[in-house]
Amino acid sequence: MDGQPSLRERKKQRTYQAISDAAIALFLEQGFDQVSVAEIAAAAMVSKPTLFRYFPTKEDLALYRFADHEAEASRVVRDRAPEQSPLQALHAHFRAGLDRRDPVTGLCDDSEVLAFHRLLYGTPSLVARLYAYTTRSEEALARTLYEAAHAPEAALHPADTPPAEAPPVEAPPAEAAPADAHGPGAGTAPGPLGGPGLPGAGAGLPGPGEPTGLEALTARLTASQVIAAQRILALDNWRRIADGESADEVYPSAVTAADHAFSVLGSHL
Repeated sequence: MDGQPSLRERKKQRTYQAISDAAIALFLEQGFDQVSVAEIAAAAMVSKPTLFRYFPTKEDLALYRFADHEAEASRVVRDRAPEQSPLQALHAHFRAGLDRRDPVTGLCDDSEVLAFHRLLYGTPSLVARLYAYTTRSEEALARTLYEAAHAPEAALHPADTPPAEAPPVEAPPAEAAPADAHGPGAGTAPGPLGGPGLPGAGAGLPGPGEPTGLEALTARLTASQVIAAQRILALDNWRRIADGESADEVYPSAVTAADHAFSVLGSHL
């Protein structure tokens, strides 16, 4: 096997994409609540039973483009360079996303992306469904952080040194930092980022076979803070662009806010 997806898997992914694209086009044209599942199935040229085999809920049709990003933070940590700590890798990845104007960072003024964001954040049921995607991102990152903390080389990855491509900068106003980055400490269990545990809300209850104990809890607390910081940064960027600023205008302060947010995470405040 060469690691490439099979023909069957590629066809399945194309079907996912085609159905989701048809749904989003209708949602943007008519509004989420005004479009029926039957209309989407007809536009995608599939039956309703087929549509529901691919997408359990109507909301999932709109949020499919987030599916590839569910495990992104986890992949970044797993694939990081040997000399990088998990936090350094996540910081550098977010900064790279800002540089390429990745829509996930909120720093994208493409008209279609803006229209999709307005649809998403203007539809309560989509915002609620997005929470499930966020929770799965936290859980995947928590598992990887726990594994990283137990890897033999974990002690070689200090978390308090910023990545080379993201030098320390002067901190922006306090409101650029994650609003939920303060709270009770996570105890004295070693942190998966390379230092003491971070405070914050956990990513959810561990499932069967999931690691438990203080170190596993610390990994979940840490993951929730990282995902929350990325979400807050992206929302701040998107809101400024939605208010009329260009991505290029927002970029300098977006970089400063990202550096500050990851500095806050690294200082364990």
